[in-house]
Amino acid sequence: MNNRLKLLRADKGWTQADLATQLDVSRQTIIAIEKGKFDPSLPLAFKAARLFDLTIEDIFNDHD
Repeated sequence: MNNRLKLLRADKGWTQADLATQLDVSRQTIIAIEKGKFDPSLPLAFKAARLFDLTIEDIFNDHD
């Protein structure tokens, strides 16, 4: 799954640790999601969407 999490995080000036704290996950989880090695759970995707005030589809997509 592709995502814009790294770009969105950088636009806010947040580190991976900052984002992890806000989403209540580990920094390693953020790293894995940003690299496309881990797909977030639906609750985590909703939480990220709320945090960035976007839809899930604005952050995550299943296109290669």
